[in-house]
Parts: sequence; structure tokens; C-alpha cells
Amino acid sequence: MKEVTVSDTLLRKAAEKDDMDFFINTFIDAIKTAIGGELNADNMGQLNSDQITLLAWDILHTEVMDGGMVQLIHNGYGPFIWLNPTDKAFRNWGLHDLFKWIKSSHKLFLQCRDDIEKDCDEDEFMALFEKYPQFDDYDDSFVENEELWSQQIAEYIDNNIDKFAVVVND
Repeated sequence: MKEVTVSDTLLRKAAEKDDMDFFINTFIDAIKTAIGGELNADNMGQLNSDQITLLAWDILHTEVMDGGMVQLIHNGYGPFIWLNPTDKAFRNWGLHDLFKWIKSSHKLFLQCRDDIEKDCDEDEFMALFEKYPQFDDYDDSFVENEELWSQQIAEYIDNNIDKFAVVVND
């Protein structure tokens, strides 16, 4: 296992700011730094399941908040979210509604993924949003629940810091 470290100073700063996104990103950044910047097949085995789940949240959150599920799938992250036990990992963290959100969108992902994953130009990509409006409700639901899910993730990390990183004094 790769040792992931997080600065006590950064954690104190996050507590002072009372900013759950800053707190979560402190751990995401520490994990990414430990593995060289990006999760891939070569370094995935160097992380534990909680660290991988947190990086799954980062990908899911970034992609859906930026461009929705169509963008997430088009950028190649669909298999990581739907073909792994990501939903079950979130359920184990206590995020039952996020588990249900992923689980209920699984069939839709499987039905549309081949078309959405194809290489395309900007116009063709934008047309995918019109072609697959059935993702709109999922996108809306994610946005509506994002703050709650972020809060629940921050609480899980706070209660299980040792599963994510070693806190170092600096």
C-alpha cells in the first residue's frame, strides 16, 4: 500500500473554514499526490478501497457537476462507476441515496454507453445531450443531493481518517 499523508495544518485550515469541500479535497489531493496524479490500472492496487471510493466520488462529482452523466460516460468513466462495486462502497459509507442513484442508472448506462463513448467532435458531443434526455433527471437529482452527499462523505472521512491518510505534523 502506498502511504498517503495529509498535513495537520491543512486539516486545521479546513476546520477553521468549516468548508467540507476543502476538507474532502485535502484527502483527494493527498491520494492523487501519492499515486502520481491520476488513478489508473497500474496504481490502483496501491490504494485501499476507501481511497479508491473517494477518488470515484471525485470523478463522479467533477464530471456530473460539470457536464452531467453524458459527459461522465463520454469521458470514459462509466465502467469505473457502474461496472465496479462503487455503489456498494457508497452504501457501506452510509450514502444510501447515492447507492440508489448509481444502481437505478446502471441499466441506462448499459443501454447508451456504446453510442456515448464514441469519439466525436464538439457538435456531435453536444447533440448527445439532446439525444439522451433520459439522463436529465439523474443530473438534476445529483445536483439536488450533491451538498448532502458531500456532507456525508466529509463526515465519513472525519470519522475514519486513518482509512484515507496518515496525518503528519508540519
